[in-house]
Amino acid sequence: MNSFVMGRYVPYDSFIHRMDARAKIFSLILLMVAVFMGYSSWAMTFTMAGLAFIVILVLLMASHVGLGRLLKSLSSLWFMAIFLLVIYILVPHTSNWVAFYIGSYAIYWDSILEAAKILVRLILMIAITMVLTASTKPLDMTDAFEWFLAPLKWIGFPAHELAMILSIALRFIPTILEDVSRIMKAQASRGVDFEHGHILAKAKAMVSLIVPLFVSSFVRSEELADAMECRGYDPKAKRTKYRIEKFHIADLFETLFCAGFLALFIYVSVTNFNCYEAWWGLSVK
Repeated sequence: MNSFVMGRYVPYDSFIHRMDARAKIFSLILLMVAVFMGYSSWAMTFTMAGLAFIVILVLLMASHVGLGRLLKSLSSLWFMAIFLLVIYILVPHTSNWVAFYIGSYAIYWDSILEAAKILVRLILMIAITMVLTASTKPLDMTDAFEWFLAPLKWIGFPAHELAMILSIALRFIPTILEDVSRIMKAQASRGVDFEHGHILAKAKAMVSLIVPLFVSSFVRSEELADAMECRGYDPKAKRTKYRIEKFHIADLFETLFCAGFLALFIYVSVTNFNCYEAWWGLSVK
């Protein structure tokens, strides 16, 4: 659990940490859009995914979230990979590009590559989110979300309340993970086995984890509500800010870089750029 950094702020003095939170959120949204662009061939799909991974890896290093910590956080995705592969294997394909046979049932390369594409996109999305949460303080993220949602206040949309909810949710991710680790150790010391036994035994063991976790989460939420009420928090009151975020020239350059990165991906997608197809002989997707 300690290796999981999603939602956990990592205090460092890097250029990403010093950036305006609004610029970071907008830039990372551009990267997310680039990750989900479609291409004319499998070769270009994985080539562009590799390019995106290199850029995101540089951002992870700059945010002091190394590749090793990312891999540890993704260690539970093996189940998702197997599930996706099974689903796509069961879906009928019109392609004749057979990878191998299981008895008389043909397994197509399209099924394997489609599952791999979705898994790669999921990994890139998690990595992008880790860059944002590791380099941005929860309060700064709240202010940024509220700034983006401010135009909706004219139609009565509760922008401040939603921004506060998002901030609290991100803040409590590492707290809940710490509670899970603490409860698992406490229950293991009482003889609960989470790793061995049949399915029913593991289900009973999970109940001994989930029930205390829910109780702990409700207690924390009630304490947080009491603390905010004691401090006079009123979501409908007009609020001032102790720190005013300022947009610097470095934030502009970073945003323009991400916009250019997205433009490159859009260009490759729209123009059906597929020069690798003639080399690798991969089917048009």
